[in-house]
Amino acid sequence: MSSGKIQVRGQPLPRVPARNHHMTHLLVCDVSTKRYHREINAISRNRSPSLDSVPTRTDKRQFLRGDGNGKFGRFGGKFVPETLMSRLIELEDEFNFVMSDHEFQEELTTSLRDYVGRETPLYFAERLTEHYKNIVPTIEGGPEIYLKREDLSHCGSHKINNALAQAMISRRLGCSRVVAATGAGQHGVATAAACAKLSLECTVFMGATDIEKQSFNVRSMKLLGAQVKSVEGTFKDASSEAIRNWVENLYTTYYLSGTVVGPHPYPIIVREFQSVIGKETRRQANQLWGGKPDVLVACVGSASNALGLFHEFVGDKDVRLVGIEAAGLGLDSGKHSATLAVGDVGVYHGSMSYLLQDDQGQILKPHSVGVGLEYPGVGPEISFMKETGRAEFYTATDEEAIQACMRLSRLEGIIPALEASHALAFLDKLVPTLRDGAKVVVNCSGRGDKDLDTLIQRGMPSSLC
Repeated sequence: MSSGKIQVRGQPLPRVPARNHHMTHLLVCDVSTKRYHREINAISRNRSPSLDSVPTRTDKRQFLRGDGNGKFGRFGGKFVPETLMSRLIELEDEFNFVMSDHEFQEELTTSLRDYVGRETPLYFAERLTEHYKNIVPTIEGGPEIYLKREDLSHCGSHKINNALAQAMISRRLGCSRVVAATGAGQHGVATAAACAKLSLECTVFMGATDIEKQSFNVRSMKLLGAQVKSVEGTFKDASSEAIRNWVENLYTTYYLSGTVVGPHPYPIIVREFQSVIGKETRRQANQLWGGKPDVLVACVGSASNALGLFHEFVGDKDVRLVGIEAAGLGLDSGKHSATLAVGDVGVYHGSMSYLLQDDQGQILKPHSVGVGLEYPGVGPEISFMKETGRAEFYTATDEEAIQACMRLSRLEGIIPALEASHALAFLDKLVPTLRDGAKVVVNCSGRGDKDLDTLIQRGMPSSLC
């Protein structure tokens, strides 16, 4: 085979009922990737951008809607059986309609304001800013650090922005039931709340290990009326089970994705409904200092919060976009969720992107202290940003995230989710490279009360327990 071609690989979804299972292989490919592709990725990892660089911007139009078929370069697409194609096309048509439908937009805008609590503040973290001035001897004035306070949204994270909008679409499509998958539980809580508001039946699939770690959110989902179903494994396994349940009940059930992964149009739908974060940030930055942020920082699991912040600024080549993945116990440990750092290209859950997979194309189990980052892939648009160099991607370990969580709690009185704490942790490396007066915006994508048990188990000082 020519070395200029790349085969894709991945792991099939769980089997669907007998009437459909002969087409299940179309959901993902299970073909080995050529060795040279792994070598190319290794070279690209060694050429990651320096911390004080600004990547060259590519054509903004490629990032706005993809190519019209959900492709961003070679990433994205619809790797699904024919039984799903008509439903996805119907969803895409409805999505395109509501994006310009005055009635839908008016209802969504009102709900985001009165129910979700938007807009969320762009908060100047004065003591955190002073902290870095004091510990970095080379800094005089130093950069200014701002937090986009998505943790103040209803249900405690950015997830409600998308969950509410998609639940409204579900109702328009005539579906009386919604299924979703969740890892840290934030998307599950947001979906349960949206379904309660709109009188929709809600079933949330969640990995058994995640249920143990996130009991607070499990109780919240149940209180909001959702049925929580345990799945052996973690978020990736819960996602597979939710998709399978959707396939079995296509015309009564809506699959409400909380991530920018999956077959087209889901990545674009989630991205669009989360882009309110970046739009507010641009407006607030202009009000606060009369300009744009210099650097945007967000954690990256599957990357819904990162794209929500980044997308508005893709065309601004003077704004750096910095995504932070979960290095877990270290990249060499095998226990991490650093897909962009060490992953390869393949197909999983219906689209092509970077994945964590072994030499046989089997999906690897991800790990992070931030459960919401435990997914073995990223969205196609984020994959495209890596490949084109429009965004920079780095990592933070479990321990670094825990320390960053405790630091913000003590300095600003804000307890961030452990997922968002990965972005905060990277400030240790980023701040010393920035000019005086640079404006840094970190997406505080969720609050951390859900993580208190984890913090205690991982060694939070006993005096704080």
